[in-house]
Amino acid sequence: MKDDDHDRRPTFEELLAEGAAVPTEGWDFSWFEGRATEARPSWGYAMSLAGRLAGASAALDVQTGGGEVLDFALGRVAPKAPVLTVATEGWPANLAKATELLRPRGIAVVASPEDAPLPFADATFDLVASRHPVRPLWGEIARVLQPGGTYFAQHVGPRSVFELVEYFLGPQPEEVSSDRHPERERAGAEAAGLEIVGLRTERLRVEFHDIAAVVHFLRKVVWMVPGFTVEAYRPRLRALHDQIEADGPFVAHSTRHLFEARRP
Repeated sequence: MKDDDHDRRPTFEELLAEGAAVPTEGWDFSWFEGRATEARPSWGYAMSLAGRLAGASAALDVQTGGGEVLDFALGRVAPKAPVLTVATEGWPANLAKATELLRPRGIAVVASPEDAPLPFADATFDLVASRHPVRPLWGEIARVLQPGGTYFAQHVGPRSVFELVEYFLGPQPEEVSSDRHPERERAGAEAAGLEIVGLRTERLRVEFHDIAAVVHFLRKVVWMVPGFTVEAYRPRLRALHDQIEADGPFVAHSTRHLFEARRP
């Protein structure tokens, strides 16, 4: 291989092909290293979850994804992990991945659609956790919590990475852009009988350094641009590629909130 081949920048078509080929299962975002960055909330959810697990006797992780966050947290507290820990997941690819990852820890991953009642008896858990649930089912969370039990979770907030969403879809109506607002979720939790112990919010910088990262992100986080395909959005992808090449990374912002709620 000639030396100058090492310095050649990938073409638009090569980047599209790369972004379209990367597997999307699970919530491992390590592929993005060097291609995209996202600032992390100051509260450090995975480590904070580890502390909660150390004090729990029966824990449920809702919408566990590929199980990576739960696995990390349990790895920090063994052998002080809860006597009972289970997880739910609704996407088949993630279900298989989480089962493979968590089985060695003796954790069952239960197939449960994100909008379905939780398949557990009333008052089963003293800790219910979730990282980035699609939509928290507050009535179900309250039902499976024991009296005095805690819901501890990191949620995606409103207008998260909306600069990218609106680049492809145009300006979004208020009912879409205000979805997942923490105060709306607070009201939902309280209506289900939960007491809000803590609610913290942060807005975080996101950078996409090439169009492959954009393509992979939109294939992985499928609700951002519903129905996204490379072919359907090729002209906009080409324009964004040219913009990144000329001006540097595409900058967006994510929003996150940390929920702690208690069943009286």
